[in-house]
Amino acid sequence: MNLEVKGVHYNISDATMEFLEKKLERISFAKDNIVDLLITVTKEKQGYSVEGNVHFRWGKSAHLGVECHELYEGIEVFIDKLDLKVRKEKSKIKSHV
Repeated sequence: MNLEVKGVHYNISDATMEFLEKKLERISFAKDNIVDLLITVTKEKQGYSVEGNVHFRWGKSAHLGVECHELYEGIEVFIDKLDLKVRKEKSKIKSHV
């Protein structure tokens, strides 16, 4: 899995990156199924926006996004959505095989 994290109007600190990598361990069961994961953290006037594009090895891709006042809360909600999406896509593939 290729992971790319970038910040828009925000510099990704080591602590934020560590927190994000720790949370991404929740989807470690699907590392073989995910080709690329691009996460963008944007600092806005009223908080943060955490968005991501995930590309699966079978050609499907998905875009997820969360807006939140607190960065770490936004990352947690984003990871929850990502986990749900990965599980859903993985179950679709298993049912078709």
